[in-house]
Amino acid sequence: MRRFTGDRLLVATHNRGKLEEIAALLEPYGIACIGAAELGLPEPEETETTFLGNARIKAHAAARATGLPALADDSGIEVDGLGGAPGVHTADWAETPRGRDFEQAMRRTWEALEAAKAPYPRTARFRATLVLAWPDGHDEVFEGKVEGEVVWPMRGARGHGYDPMFQPAGHDRTFAEMPAAEKNRISHRADAFARLVACFEGRAR
Repeated sequence: MRRFTGDRLLVATHNRGKLEEIAALLEPYGIACIGAAELGLPEPEETETTFLGNARIKAHAAARATGLPALADDSGIEVDGLGGAPGVHTADWAETPRGRDFEQAMRRTWEALEAAKAPYPRTARFRATLVLAWPDGHDEVFEGKVEGEVVWPMRGARGHGYDPMFQPAGHDRTFAEMPAAEKNRISHRADAFARLVACFEGRAR
C-alpha cells in the first residue's frame, strides 16, 4: 500500500457537509483538507454503475487537474425493500430544478416502500467507497458500510443527505439526531476511514 506523506489533501467533493465530516476524521493526522469547490473544480459526470467506479472518476479527475493527491468518496443508501435502490443513484433521487432536495428524496423513498408494502423493519445500509488517487494515476481503495433501517417520519436536524431517516442498528436515534462526533465513530464513512488510516501509518493521532 502506498503511504500518504503530505500534509494537504484535496477532497473531491462539492458537498460541504461531506467535506466537514472528512476533514474532522483526518484532523487528528495533521492533514489539512481543501474542497474541490474552493479550487473551482467542476464536478465530473458520474457515469459508472458502482460506488467504486464513480469514486475513481472523481478522485482521478481532481488529482489530474491540480497535481495534488485527491480523496473522493462515493456513498449512498441501499434500501432492501426497494431492491437496493437508490444505491449509486442516491444523490440523483434528490435532484430538482432548484438543486438537491434530500427531504424530497427521503419522502420519495418512503412512499416507494409504502407502495411496495415492504415489511418492517425496513432494513437498509449506508455504503461508502473511498479512493485516494495520486497525480501519477495510482490509487488505493477503501470500503465501509453501516447496517440499519429507514424510519418515518424523519427525525433530527444534524447531518446531511438521508441522515434524518436512517437509524443505525443497535441505536434508537437516527444519524441526524446524533452529535457529529458520535455519528463519525459508527458511520459507513468511519468504517472506510478505519481502513484508510493504514495510508497514514506513523503520523500523529
